Amino acid sequence: MADWLLLRLPRTPGGLASWLVAGTGGAPLAATASGALTDAVPAAVGRRVCVLVPGSDVLLAEPELPLRSGVRPQQVVPYALEEQLAEDIDALHFAIGKRAADSTRTPVAVVSRTLMEEWLAALTAAGLNPECMYADSELLPLNPSQSVALLEEDAVFVRLPGASPVCLPADALAEALQLAAAAPAAAAAAASEPGAAAGGLILYSGTQEWSAHSALVEAARDRFVSLKVQLLGDGPLALFAQQLPTTSAVNLLQGTYAPKGASAVGFAAWRVAALLLVCLIGLHVAGKAAELRLLKARERAADSALCDTFRTALPGRPCTGDLRQQMEERLRVVRGSGGANGLLGALQALAQARTAAPGTSVQSLNFHDGGLEMTLNAPDAASLNRLSEQLRNNGWQSDLIGGNTVGNVYQGRVQIRAQGP
Repeated sequence: MADWLLLRLPRTPGGLASWLVAGTGGAPLAATASGALTDAVPAAVGRRVCVLVPGSDVLLAEPELPLRSGVRPQQVVPYALEEQLAEDIDALHFAIGKRAADSTRTPVAVVSRTLMEEWLAALTAAGLNPECMYADSELLPLNPSQSVALLEEDAVFVRLPGASPVCLPADALAEALQLAAAAPAAAAAAASEPGAAAGGLILYSGTQEWSAHSALVEAARDRFVSLKVQLLGDGPLALFAQQLPTTSAVNLLQGTYAPKGASAVGFAAWRVAALLLVCLIGLHVAGKAAELRLLKARERAADSALCDTFRTALPGRPCTGDLRQQMEERLRVVRGSGGANGLLGALQALAQARTAAPGTSVQSLNFHDGGLEMTLNAPDAASLNRLSEQLRNNGWQSDLIGGNTVGNVYQGRVQIRAQGP
């Protein structure tokens, strides 16, 4: 597992944070450092981040909760502690710890939601993502036979054997020492040990704090079987770090404040790749849609051109149905008219008949249903009559169906077709 970055938030607004890098077993790997939260970011790279918040801002309790099927502890904890709370329970965050196997009580940590949001906002702004957040008092060592106390700046933490720590102001040190002495004495009396003296006390203190309060501590020495004082020249973080591997402290990062799970982190790591993939798929779909629109436009243009060709070849027919089949049928008809009585025969007869009407020219031809209708220009109407007569002499039915003078020529319409058997 990765090493730890143990980060302690300042006890007062505007104060400096302090941090310590520790190994997986809790042993310090470097001296304690202090500064702004952003200064701790390089030390967090590749390490598990644990944040300590002021114990004076967190209420620690161990209520007895009913163990009923279908009832979650989070549902009953606020009401179990309601009498001990001065604030509205809706404004508080309740974090629940793990109940010991031999205990009927459940560890609970209560803190203001406003403070939680302020702490997390400051950490997020600095680029820090903790996986756990504890009250600093909970990392005070737990001793099964002696009380443990920490005297630091303006506060004193006291932890009795088998109990949650208590945080008091430093000017209440006398009361803290009395509390530390009373618990072992009560335990000894409960064990019916006549004449049993108070238990021992292990006191951790900063150098300056010891100079200021040593007289009061020494005056209370006779209350304890033993009183050991250990000065912490580099602050208490090294002491707290030793408790990390085995701590039973209540993690405040629960419920709405829980850190992102592995799947969420994994998605965040792959988010850019996922967005690029979505963009690629979108471009592919857009390209295919554009290609389809282009093909449809080309198909419409081809259909229009085909209809124009069809109308030219077969005027008057609607451009519907199987155009290919209709064109093939028309082609077969035209090909079938290529015999002696068909189009070619009619043209050959016309060419022969023109000898009877010199100066005659063909303006237009229209072959339809076995008949050839022509528009001819001739010097006069008599020339067209002679041409028709020549066609009839050659075995064709020829009719002059109209005509008029256009300029200096006579324009007439002549229809010929093969005579029937």
